Amino acid sequence: MDGSSRRAFLKNGAAAFVAGGALLNSQLPQAMAAAASPEPAAEGGAFTPASTNVEGAEYPSIDAQSRRVKFRIKAPNAQKVQIVVGGGGGETPKMDLVKQADGNWTLTTPPIVEGFHYYPVYVDGFAATDPGSHTFFGESRDMSGIEIPSPLASDSFYEIRDVPHGQVRERWYHSTVTGTWRRIFVYTPPAYDHDTHMRYPVLYLQHGAGEDETGWSKQGRVNFILDNLIASGKAKPMVIVMSHGYAKAAGASPAAPGGGARRNPMAGMMSSAFGDDLTQVVIPFVDKNYRTLTDRNHRAMAGLSMGGMQTFMITLDHLDLFSYIGGFSGAPFFFGNNKFDAKTSFHGAFADPAAFAKRVHLLWLGLGTTEMANIHQWVMAFQNDLVQAGIKHDFYQSQGTAHEWLTWRRDLNEFAPKLFRA
Repeated sequence: MDGSSRRAFLKNGAAAFVAGGALLNSQLPQAMAAAASPEPAAEGGAFTPASTNVEGAEYPSIDAQSRRVKFRIKAPNAQKVQIVVGGGGGETPKMDLVKQADGNWTLTTPPIVEGFHYYPVYVDGFAATDPGSHTFFGESRDMSGIEIPSPLASDSFYEIRDVPHGQVRERWYHSTVTGTWRRIFVYTPPAYDHDTHMRYPVLYLQHGAGEDETGWSKQGRVNFILDNLIASGKAKPMVIVMSHGYAKAAGASPAAPGGGARRNPMAGMMSSAFGDDLTQVVIPFVDKNYRTLTDRNHRAMAGLSMGGMQTFMITLDHLDLFSYIGGFSGAPFFFGNNKFDAKTSFHGAFADPAAFAKRVHLLWLGLGTTEMANIHQWVMAFQNDLVQAGIKHDFYQSQGTAHEWLTWRRDLNEFAPKLFRA
């Protein structure tokens, strides 16, 4: 992609990704608010504390069979308490809690789609967190989160099992690109500390807009997914690196693209600084500090939503570094005169389909079947462009899931077994 194309893309596409990158389950029915029950004591079912609760917290509680949730918020002086489970951007309705005589506000929801969801609590209009739940960084702030168990046995792939476990390690490095200290999380496979002569391929795995480098290990359960795949022989042992997806070039003005901090993802994503940091600093740091296989045939990159966009923009401009590419609910979008062109886009990387197939061992797209309309449209358009151009690629659709973590967990579970097989 040339400079003018990149600028046009960023101008048109950034807002869409920031609005949608980390909004979970945005397709929840509008009937949810009307169907909610204000008096949980009247509801049947076997309700138990959510797995995402803090130690000792009874609420929120979930009936696994019906996937209904009971909330109880202590706010004796409040005039109004509301909750939004998943979604955002005005697409998912707020549900009203009802004040009880003891000062607690209560609600029993209709069935909630399985998987992980953020949920803000609004107390007299102020966005707060639920003291009973752990918090997770999403939608550009710390938010309460809840894990709704899946009724599908096939979704047990992200649950912890009695198999050998790898480790997720927190590492700090000083970036010569940003002039600051930055953080990565690194998953090392189960045998990493025991077989000290073994070297491993690397997957660089990115979060979405409004999230950060903690997302894949906290919300995504990347370590459990890989532990289970490796134990079953479905995936090769690999190192996975999760980086902070926003960057400000050293000396750049805070008002300039890329000048934003953690809570301004639009500014942070509208910059080449992240790609420079990843390719010039992070990769050498990882190769120096971990036992990696350092050639392009053993290096992959993938990401969800904004991270998928970043993956395409970085890898297709650095095919000397990467040979496996994956986008989860993400695509390199082109607008107006910058529409995707197989002959010219990304410096002609797609111009020769046969040459591309020999150089890129895997080009992979994943998408939930109930994604937000704009995300679904753009990914499908890119997939169709690849078909029309004769570019070999894999396309996976997660049935019944939206722009949410269950989609991306499934994406990773399908994508990882295809890596490093060439």
